[in-house]
Amino acid sequence: MESPNVKYISECFIQPHLASEESKQPFYLTPSDLPMLSFHYIQKGLLFTKPPEARNPCFLQTLLAKLKHSLSLALVHFYPLAGRLVTKKEQDPHLYLVYVDCSNTPGAKFIHASLDMSISDILSPTDVPLVVQSFFDHDRAVNHDGHTTSLLTAQVTELVDGVFIGLSMNHSLVDGTSYWNFFNTWSEIFQAQNNNITLSNPPVMDRWFPEGLGPIISLPYTEPSEFIDRFEAFKLRERMFHFSSESLAKLKAKANSECNTSKISTFQALSALLWRTITRARVLPPDQETSCKLAANNRARLDPPLAPNYFGNSVYPITSEPIKAGELLDHGLGWAALKVHRAVVNLNHQALKGFLDHWLKSPAVFSPRFFDPFSVMMGSSPRFDMYRNEFGLGKAVALRSGYANKFSGKVSAFQGCEAGSIDLEVCLPPEAMRALESDDEFMEAASVASYDP
Repeated sequence: MESPNVKYISECFIQPHLASEESKQPFYLTPSDLPMLSFHYIQKGLLFTKPPEARNPCFLQTLLAKLKHSLSLALVHFYPLAGRLVTKKEQDPHLYLVYVDCSNTPGAKFIHASLDMSISDILSPTDVPLVVQSFFDHDRAVNHDGHTTSLLTAQVTELVDGVFIGLSMNHSLVDGTSYWNFFNTWSEIFQAQNNNITLSNPPVMDRWFPEGLGPIISLPYTEPSEFIDRFEAFKLRERMFHFSSESLAKLKAKANSECNTSKISTFQALSALLWRTITRARVLPPDQETSCKLAANNRARLDPPLAPNYFGNSVYPITSEPIKAGELLDHGLGWAALKVHRAVVNLNHQALKGFLDHWLKSPAVFSPRFFDPFSVMMGSSPRFDMYRNEFGLGKAVALRSGYANKFSGKVSAFQGCEAGSIDLEVCLPPEAMRALESDDEFMEAASVASYDP
């Protein structure tokens, strides 16, 4: 039986409540932002149970009005998200400059939609239902599309017994840290109910450029077709796995015990588990090299460090040394976790400076198409305070993401509902997912996230 489709009821644009002087100036993209122009938007959202007052016929209209108003207030602080991308081109000398115009634009988009399905219909199936992709705007859009479409869209989808609030945000402007700081700030302003508040983490809008460079960074192109790559992943299954705090503690203890150390973190041990078990599920040839990559927040790694709430991209994938699949599987969890740990330790200011210098000598826009199909990519982070966002609806029951930036071996780590737990969203081809589901080492640590209405 086909699932119902999302019905789009209305959409509008939201401007910042007031225009600051800063918002009247161009907002320049940095060497950490520009490589993202051909990636997808970030799409994440929270699923809430309808509260008892939802029986009031005015409930949803009141909620939507409050969401729009608090969004306009949040955009005062995050004004680039109400803008549009602009490209300035010149021939002699060559200039191809992409930046954000924050003032001459319609604003961020706000969509109201509905779906004749229940929370259980969304959370109970083994795989994440495809209809979840319709909870977000910018389906399959790349960040460069921000020239003609919103850089931020909030979509509120009403279910039979729930409400899903999803944000799609241009990845050329933000990384996960900035994305969740915006989500948290929007909720914080909503919860304040028009009372004047001091933001707990106001964004730092100062642009970061290497010493002596910026704010004008010219790309070596003349047309978007030279660097835009509309990547479509092969057929994937997408499934959520839950790791309790007790299971994670056992993994960490096992990894450290096997290496006679105490240096391996919980997330390094978990990443090593995914690296080993996905490699086994793929049935790679023993001599095929594979590595484990982790998206890393680099704000504190730079010298001097960036502010924790710096707005923009400051992320670079940590990559373990390549290991032959047979060797990875011949050794235990601790051996793999130590490889991941060493890669984390080695990503410091000097390493980041080397990556940056290389990019500046040959600027380029990256594409997810070139991700190593034999490796594992750990994205997002359980450190993000995802369940702090309540919007007067209480604590969310689950987090889900859209189509964006998914490929075989992509694993997104989310904060679990229970304190200290982690939920993993795993993307694999069907045959590899079936093998992972029957992998004893993996399933001994993982459990299936369940929903009890």
